[in-house]
Amino acid sequence: MTQHLHSKRLPGPGAGKVLGAVLGLVAALSLGAVGQARAAAPASAPAPVPSGADRFSDQPHGFASLAGGTTGGAGGKVVTVTDQASLAKYAAAEDPYIIRVSGSIAVEPFGSNIIVGSNKTIIGVGDSGEIVHGELHLDPGTHNVIIRNLTIRDSYVEGDWDGKTQDFDAIQMDTVDHVWIDHNRLTHMGDGLIDLRKDSQYITVSYNQFSNHNKAFGIGWTTNVKTQVTIDHNWFTGTKQRNPSADNCAYAHLYNNYLSAQVSDGDPVWTYGNWSRGHTKMVIENSYYDGVQHPYQADATAELVQRGSILKNTTGRTDEWGAAFDPRRFYDYRLDPAAAVPALVTRFSGPQKRIGVTLHVPGDYPTVQAAVDAVPDGNTAPVTVAVAPGTYRAKVYIPATRPNIVLQGTGHDRSDTVIVYDTPAEYGGSTGSATVRIAANDVTARNLTFSNDFDEAAVELNGEQALAMKTTGDRIVFENTAFLGNQDTLMTDSPKLTTVSRVYIRDSYIEGDVDFVYGRATTVIERSVIRLLSRGSTTNNGYLTAASTWTGNPYGFLITRSKVVSDAPEQSFHLGRPWHPGGEPAAVAQVLIRDTELPAAVRSSPWTDMSGFSWKDARFAEYRTYGPGAGVTADRPQMSDADARTHTVADYLKGHDNWAPYSRR
Repeated sequence: MTQHLHSKRLPGPGAGKVLGAVLGLVAALSLGAVGQARAAAPASAPAPVPSGADRFSDQPHGFASLAGGTTGGAGGKVVTVTDQASLAKYAAAEDPYIIRVSGSIAVEPFGSNIIVGSNKTIIGVGDSGEIVHGELHLDPGTHNVIIRNLTIRDSYVEGDWDGKTQDFDAIQMDTVDHVWIDHNRLTHMGDGLIDLRKDSQYITVSYNQFSNHNKAFGIGWTTNVKTQVTIDHNWFTGTKQRNPSADNCAYAHLYNNYLSAQVSDGDPVWTYGNWSRGHTKMVIENSYYDGVQHPYQADATAELVQRGSILKNTTGRTDEWGAAFDPRRFYDYRLDPAAAVPALVTRFSGPQKRIGVTLHVPGDYPTVQAAVDAVPDGNTAPVTVAVAPGTYRAKVYIPATRPNIVLQGTGHDRSDTVIVYDTPAEYGGSTGSATVRIAANDVTARNLTFSNDFDEAAVELNGEQALAMKTTGDRIVFENTAFLGNQDTLMTDSPKLTTVSRVYIRDSYIEGDVDFVYGRATTVIERSVIRLLSRGSTTNNGYLTAASTWTGNPYGFLITRSKVVSDAPEQSFHLGRPWHPGGEPAAVAQVLIRDTELPAAVRSSPWTDMSGFSWKDARFAEYRTYGPGAGVTADRPQMSDADARTHTVADYLKGHDNWAPYSRR
């Protein structure tokens, strides 16, 4: 922008920073008791039931989290595959990859293997990613693999119920380490659903559905006692045996699993639930067995400790002998009550729409920009860039080719995670000064602070614009964010004058002095705090808005249900002025401030001219503003009740696609 007044930053450290409580929603389950017999009571009361969000964590738990952990393809590129050739290419590649399976991939020839190399994440997009007629196969020596949110199904050969003709597993592993298999649906395959074989180590199998199968999940095929495996919150239904069978495991920890609707074919021996075989040490906790023959059993050479499980309509063996081991010596975990397991596991196991790709900064990626660069062009499914608490002094650019990104600060408060730089417009133009630029559509930022800390008081320049944020994309959301700066703090724009982009800001904080909320995008600021900084003047400290709305767009800026605060002198701040970039006559500001508290710093004539364009020709209005800075005068246009009914948050944002981000809480 041009023709901005010289401004002085309010002195003092941390000026303008507002601390706000972080509001969170905690999911709770109300689960009543059912009529059933309880096995031996646990030694202590179970830990609280974790929320639904905890059950979709992208971080592995149990044995897969030990000895360096399991990160899969973290640090590598994100790719989306829709065909067998692409899946096979990236799965077997030497480099790390996060491979998203979109839709159904039918593998040919029937029953063929997809070889999965080390350092890979294979994850379904939404709940519809699936591999049909094929096996994910991990050769000896493979390590660090995550398989999540997939359906793998239907390689069963008719008449081969025992899997003797074709070895068509869903997932087969030989002598591997650090593998996490989570939230998958495995059904109706040729031999095993999971074959975990030959000295594999540091494995976690969680929240999967095993169904419509004979030999569900076998572990062993070795005389060595090396495997360490955590098996939790899985649903075995319509299966006959190996639920699981664990042979010669050093440690097998099974908890909160649900076994139901077991196949009943009259087999007195090979129809069973869990089996501790060979020299396995097995611990079972708070699981639920409904209609299961031989719920849990152990060889005389093995050990099995069971605590707190529920048996309903069961028959046969419930062996318990030996000391086994204490899982808490190895890792922490939270037990759900056994009575809650059927409801929890049926609800949360298997593929879930809300599970997506998360890129962690730092750790997986050294910088925010590196994580953004890992997202593929034309990205169609949300990718979360999770930014750990800290101050990141760097610029970030999300290009138009990389939509569907979520920037998520992971600290307790938005002030914990700060992205900041100090470039003024003098050294790159107003766009070049922006600490963060978002040109892509469908980007969300949460729990972050964006700042441009250029010290305009220390340097004399012709232009002192220094943007914290500039957006040109459509459907941009900021939740619980802060924007810190002075002149031109936040620019919400569009690619060109006649293109309408929409931005929704809620529960946030914005500070500045000259034109610090400006641009031509349709922008809603709701339930937020806006601070007008003082430049030390007793008469003119600046302007809140400088809209440049296209005349063909009835909706520019809406500030609603918010609070404007300031320690600037009374009658020294304008609510806005009309910005016509380059003298463009078709850019006619539209600004409505409604249901918002205004401070005494706001002038009684709050709108003013700019660059020869009269404010009276713009579309400025207030509606039900209040506080010491509110009032009704000849120079304060008030919107009528009738017009206010068509100037709501929904009206500003809905567009042609009925976008409604405010409805998602």
